[in-house]
Amino acid sequence: MSGSKDYIVRNDSGLLDFAKNLSRYGSSNYSRWGITVNPESNISELLDDYELKLEKSILPNSGIIDKKAKNVAKEKLIKALRSYVQGFIARNPNVTDEDKLAMRLPVYDREPTPVGKPLGEATADVKYLGKKVMQLYIKHVVGTPLDEKADYGYKIYYGKYADSDTQPTSGQDLRENKFTRKKKEVFEFMPDDAKKTVYFCIRYENSKGETGPWGPMISATIP
Repeated sequence: MSGSKDYIVRNDSGLLDFAKNLSRYGSSNYSRWGITVNPESNISELLDDYELKLEKSILPNSGIIDKKAKNVAKEKLIKALRSYVQGFIARNPNVTDEDKLAMRLPVYDREPTPVGKPLGEATADVKYLGKKVMQLYIKHVVGTPLDEKADYGYKIYYGKYADSDTQPTSGQDLRENKFTRKKKEVFEFMPDDAKKTVYFCIRYENSKGETGPWGPMISATIP
């Protein structure tokens, strides 16, 4: 079980209530889940120790030593809770979503997020890095999330043309292509490519191979 928010309550009294509830519910249902280990055997002793030290740490005459002892007991309990949840509950097919909710554990959507068709034209700027070397810096595709996921990338179509060659008019005329998920792609050329014109055209593409519209043609002279 993973997520940006920890499912284990961190404040002192909240943790105590969370642990008691999980231990109580688990001890009543672990056989139904096909688990041979009663959570009370893993948790109850640490839970009792934490509750005792928590009560002692909030007494008017408590000191730093009492609070440190409470914190040590707290971390031990949290470790035991996490170990039990990860080891016996999180991936157990017999533990229902209703069970998890009753134990105040998160329930995650198991349906994969559908990969939408790529939309928007992709384009780039060309930067010269040296002789026969240039970098294509792909710009953000308008209408797509800034934090693009691995479900999407870019198909770069390109080709080199001498002045005497018939020049391409669209990406469909370009002879070579490569797929990338990087925003920066370096292209290196041979010495005899100097002074030729290289054309690029980019299409936004998803993991299913679906492509967005052709982007504008980009041209640069190979130094």
